[in-house]
Order: sequence, then structure tokens, then C-alpha cells
Amino acid sequence: MIQDDDGRLIIGKGVRLNPYKPRPSIHREYLTENEIRNSTDQDLILDTESYPNLFLAGFKIGSKYCHLQDSFDPFQLCWMLMSYRSVGFNSINYDLPMLWASYVNRDPAFLKEVSDALIFGNERPEEIAKKFNFKIYPLQPRQHIDLINVCPLKGSLKLYGARLHAPRIQELPYPDTKYLEEDEKQIVTQYNCNDLDLTQIIKDFCKERIALREALSIEYSEDLMSKSDAQMAEVVIPKEVAKLNKRYSKRPTIEAGTVYKYSCPHYLQYYTPSLQNLLTKVKRANFIVQANGKIALPDELKTAVKVGNGIYRLGIGGLHSSEECVGYITNNEYKLIDRDMVSYYPNILINLGLYPVALGPNFLIVFKGFKAERVVAKRNKNFTKDKGLKIFINGMSGKLSNVWSKMYSPDLTIQMTVTGQLTLLMLIEMLECNGIQVISANTDGIVIYCKREDEEKLAYWIKYFESLTGFETEETLYRSYYARDVNNYFAVKENVVKIDEGVKVKGAWSEVGSQSGTKLDNNPINLICSDAIKALLHSGIPIEETILKCKDITRFVAVRNVKGGAHKSGEYLGKVIRWVYCKNTYGTINYITTNNKVADTEGAKPFQDLPDTFPFDEIDYDWYINKTREILYDIGYYKKPVQMDFF
Repeated sequence: MIQDDDGRLIIGKGVRLNPYKPRPSIHREYLTENEIRNSTDQDLILDTESYPNLFLAGFKIGSKYCHLQDSFDPFQLCWMLMSYRSVGFNSINYDLPMLWASYVNRDPAFLKEVSDALIFGNERPEEIAKKFNFKIYPLQPRQHIDLINVCPLKGSLKLYGARLHAPRIQELPYPDTKYLEEDEKQIVTQYNCNDLDLTQIIKDFCKERIALREALSIEYSEDLMSKSDAQMAEVVIPKEVAKLNKRYSKRPTIEAGTVYKYSCPHYLQYYTPSLQNLLTKVKRANFIVQANGKIALPDELKTAVKVGNGIYRLGIGGLHSSEECVGYITNNEYKLIDRDMVSYYPNILINLGLYPVALGPNFLIVFKGFKAERVVAKRNKNFTKDKGLKIFINGMSGKLSNVWSKMYSPDLTIQMTVTGQLTLLMLIEMLECNGIQVISANTDGIVIYCKREDEEKLAYWIKYFESLTGFETEETLYRSYYARDVNNYFAVKENVVKIDEGVKVKGAWSEVGSQSGTKLDNNPINLICSDAIKALLHSGIPIEETILKCKDITRFVAVRNVKGGAHKSGEYLGKVIRWVYCKNTYGTINYITTNNKVADTEGAKPFQDLPDTFPFDEIDYDWYINKTREILYDIGYYKKPVQMDFF
């Protein structure tokens, strides 16, 4: 960063930012020595900051804070780490090594060197510790939780905090290369407190995921506290298979350029020429392992096929239909029926007897055992066992294409994903050839618009399909279905009284993601618009009524991750930005690197700090009402006017 004559930062293409403006202070209480020694709270939240002339170790127990800096007592640090269960974010790769480095040397310049090595180097923390002559001491099993993997997908601390509507989203106030003045050190200390708050918010939201990991860690004698769902499957499944194999498996090595062919299951057959031709092409296709270990999509799958009135596209990720701006309503003549495959990909492996090359056939014994145990756990309402086994069963799928996994088997990825698509196409063909319309298909399920007089016929073909393939389907009845496309839709369920439970929302307007079904998966984007549409479709409530009555500011915010950071009129906002559309607000939020506009930010007022009271006078209600109407046009609820050409 460069400063101009006025002390403003010059970043990227001449963008000038105003000097950092301290945020309004938040009242915080700090721990006494006695409270640290005798707290009944189990968890110690931790986070560190490193500058050339400041090292700060921040902690939070309950609602109070503690900071160690300069010449602190290293034995106090050691006692805290050994006496509490500690919780951090990206702490295994950064904060814990920094804390153990400060245990032997508290010189900020030394610790800044360690920090830079951890952030910018390509070495593991243990190698860096050896280079800088300190030791990363092991904690007791289950004594530390790194939330970065417990959270679904990959996101930053600030992004997860914004998704959970944290009161304050704040980036590092000064570049970490800056020599800080005394007042600036205090600002960094307050920033550290906010990071501790974010970590605690995320930890509290993940309490069920943490409890699950603790129970599974005890049951399988492994420390799973800081592992993702897929990583837990990676640990437990090979370990259970090793008990049967009498040996531990090694990660397989499969050379780039290896060619696989698709092996067609015995039941798979088509009756229409277009699908017969597709199957012939897929059988001939070469599935080639790339340098990154993944399978390239062959040209034979880069295609679309028509079945009935629907156009379906294949790919390594799954089958997708191609509808746009469609709406369907249940009436006296038609029913709307969703049919989902139960545990589709895991059942493909079991039904076809497929197993990872390094684990061998005993994988199927373990895998089937997990599935049978889960059925019992679900019946007995054993939440922990049910969720844990579901994680093992579903988390395994992603590891088949992970070159670093013991379960790496690119041939199984082909068999699983291609079989899933072709089998779903077989069901669609069965129904369409018998006069039953399929209006949507996505990876492991279809939506059917069925004449009521054809219900018995539909039941017959579903049962025939299940008996032929060995797969099971689940039925959900819809009152209405409105879609912008296959990945973005509203579906109103039959006979469900509560609005939130009765309307399924997928895609851009959903509050939860498709991976784990939590708020951590998706950025909130004008959720009040989705709320208004759900109320309209479910209960006939006018959209204006829902929007104007809402007093929850978090339903009006939009959150976005901006590469390189963003600013509004020279005020630095950070890489994670949050805004609300407000009256008398002009201009846009812009990228720091290019000064280009961040999409959809005309009239956006930054809300990095959420207000204590609802800002009735500021909200641009007309913007949200008009946006909701746009979405209703996009999903086919309103019919777009026909464009007329005049000559």
C-alpha cells in the first residue's frame, strides 16, 4: 500500500481510501485472574494478531475477554491452553502455532516472522516450528476445535459471521506490516475482540455439529473435533475396513491419462431411439484421468437429450432439466408430485457392488453395516447415531474423486454419477412414454405433473422401476411449483400449515444451502423478498403486507464476498460487505482493485454494523417490493408482457 500527501491509502488503479475511521466502541467486560482460574465455562475462544511491534493473544470465556501481549507470563498461556477446551477458526494452521511460538519468545518482530511463514510459506506448521526453534505441544484428545472444517464448504470467519447476522463485520483495521501507534494498538485490540465474538457466534451455531463430533470421537477412538463431514468419513471408513482386512490401506496411485470405460448396469435399457443412441455413445466414451486426478467430462456427455417435452443435460455433476420461467398448480385435473431417490449415490455403490480399489470388497460390508445401523438409529430416534452414520454414508462420495484419499477411485465416480443420470433418464422415459409428464429433474429426483386419472398408472410404473433397479423413491405432494430454472424455484407442499415448513425454496432465494442445509452455506440476499413470496404462494398474503410489517433488519440485508475488498465513497468496507437498500442513498459500492461497481449495489447503504433499533425511516420499501415482483415474473407467477415490434 502507498500513501498520498493527505495520508490516504492508494490501492489498485489509483483508488484512494480515507484513513481508517475507528468504529464506535462496544462496552466489553474483561476477565479477572480469579475468573480465569475458576470459570465454570468449558470453552476458551482464541484468536491472535501479529504486527511488527505488537503480538496480541485474545481469549474469550463466556461473555468476558482476556488479552496477553508484550511480556506476558508464558506459563499462564500454557495453563489456559491445557485447562480449557479451546476453540478457534483456522487455528490449527495459524493461531495454535503462533501461541506456542510466543510461549518460547514473545518478541513481536520474531512472532511476525513466524506469522509470515505460516501465511505465505508452503511448509506445514510443524516444519515452520522446527525452523524457528519452537514446539507445537499436542493437546489432549478432543481438547481443541478448529471451526474452519466443522463449518460446511469453505468460507472466511467474516463471511460466516455475516451469514449468521453478526452485529459487526470488521476487517483488519491496518495492514499487518504497519508499525502501530499506541492508540492504533487499542483499535486492533477491539478488532480482535470482534473476531472472538464471531468465532463464538459460529461455535454456538455449530453446537449440534460439535456434539456429534464429540460423540463419534469417543465411539471410534479418533479425534474428529476439527474435521469436516468428508474428513470424518475418510478417517472412520478405512479404519473399520482395516479391521476386516487385517491391514491398513495405502492411498492408491493412478496415473494421469488413465482411461476408463463406463460399465452399464444390467437393468439399464431404453425404448426411444434418442436415448438408445445416447447410451451407445456413453458406452464408447473415454473417461480420462487428468493431472489433478479428476475425470474430464467427455464430449459424449456434453450433450442434451429430449424426452417428451423436456430437455435434459448430462454432466459429471448430475442430470439437469432445462425449464425456464414455469409455473404449475394442482387442480381438479392435475397433481404435482415430487419423487426423490433415497440415498441415491450410496445405493448405487451397494446395488452394483462397487468398492474403492484400495479398500477392497470389505468396504461393502462396512458400508452396508453403516446403512443398516442408521435405519435402526432413525427408527429409535437416536439423533447422534443417525446423523453420524448419515455423514459417513454421504461424506464418502466426494472422497472417490479426491486424489489424496485412501478411497480415491475415479472409476467409481464415473459409475456412480453416470449411472445416476442414466437411471433417472430411464424413469423419465418410462413415465413420458406412458403419457405422464415430467416437468423437472435434478440429480436425484423428478417433479411430475400427473393427471388424477393416471395416478394408478403412475404408481404402477414407479413400483416397476423400483423393483427393476433396486432403488427406493420418496413422494412429496406439491400444491404449486414455480421455477426460474431447475436450480431456482419455490414449491408449496400440500397440507403443511406453517409457511416456513410448507414452502420449499431452492437456489438464489433460499436461506439455507444445498450442501448441509444450514445458514452457513448461503449468503443472505434480500430474504424479505423470499419471505413475501412464500407468504403469497402459501397463504395468499399480499407481498406488500409481508414487507411493510417486517421489523427484522436481517431480512433486508445482502451479503457478498468481494475479491480484493470494497469501498463506498472512499470508506474501506473489507472483503465481506453487507448492505441494505435505503432511501436517499446514492452511488454504488466499488471494488478497491479496479473501482468498478460491485453488482447490484445502486442505492446500497453499507451495514457493516447492524443497528440496535429497526431503521423504519431509512428502508427503501419500494425497492424490495419491486424486486419481489421481478422474482415473481422470473418464476412464472406473473406472465411477462409480450414485446411488440412496430415498424
